[in-house]
Amino acid sequence: MIINAKDIVLGRLGSYAAKQALMGNKVDVVNCEEAVVSGTKKSILENYIRRIDRKAPGKGPYLYRRPDFFVRRTIRGMLPFKRARGRSAFKNVKCHIGLPENLKSESAVSIKNMGVQKLHSADCLKVRDICGAIGWKG
Repeated sequence: MIINAKDIVLGRLGSYAAKQALMGNKVDVVNCEEAVVSGTKKSILENYIRRIDRKAPGKGPYLYRRPDFFVRRTIRGMLPFKRARGRSAFKNVKCHIGLPENLKSESAVSIKNMGVQKLHSADCLKVRDICGAIGWKG
């Protein structure tokens, strides 16, 4: 299953992808940098920058700066990762920046009722912008 993440709310995308992976499906998420996080720009960036600027960087929490790893880590948080079932499901999840050459021939599923239009306010920020603010140089 290929999921197009363009203008999809990140949390809803993560829960859907996690559920598909737990059912045994292989999940490829394309256009990860186009997913959105709801909230004001200031509050979102303050939250992620505060998590990165903690005093002991060697002890975590670790935040990925690349959008594909960022989205994959979000999906991992919605799986029972500390159990064998969750670890095997997580191996079925792949995330990509843009649309890779090997997946161009297949059609991507666009999830209904999980997009930006379902948000109550227009405040949202793309994953690309969040990752750029925390140090991604892509």
